[in-house]
Amino acid sequence: MSVQYINPFLESASNILQQMCNVEITRGELSIKEVSFKENHVWIRIGLTGEVQGNVMFGLSHDVALKIVSAMMGGFPIQEMDEMGKSAIAELGNMISGNASSILYTQGITIDITPPQLLEGQELPALTGEALTVPLEISDLGKLDIQVIVAK
Repeated sequence: MSVQYINPFLESASNILQQMCNVEITRGELSIKEVSFKENHVWIRIGLTGEVQGNVMFGLSHDVALKIVSAMMGGFPIQEMDEMGKSAIAELGNMISGNASSILYTQGITIDITPPQLLEGQELPALTGEALTVPLEISDLGKLDIQVIVAK
């Protein structure tokens, strides 16, 4: 599994979160781990097709997701994850992945992405295998976990 697949997602997530939420981003340590999904998290699943097939999963605790949605909406306080909030978080995953696919294209790797799926609790997928994973610390907001699972 090559880090060339996760770096565009890290670059894209950092840029988009900095622009949309006006925050500083610190990358955690890259590791290869068994796919795992923390409970009490919101997960955004984006499928990858084309030259690279698999999934990218963005994981946020519910608290961090609310803070990000609030920041995306100009600081308006968000108390619960309603349909508007779910849509905003899913679109964040879509924007990150779309930008990452453009970066991969400039590196000679053509991929397409599927529409984002927002997953919580019992909806978590039964994915197995290894994932390239990196946490991103989002200044005062918390942590975003990124897992890239490449099947081919």
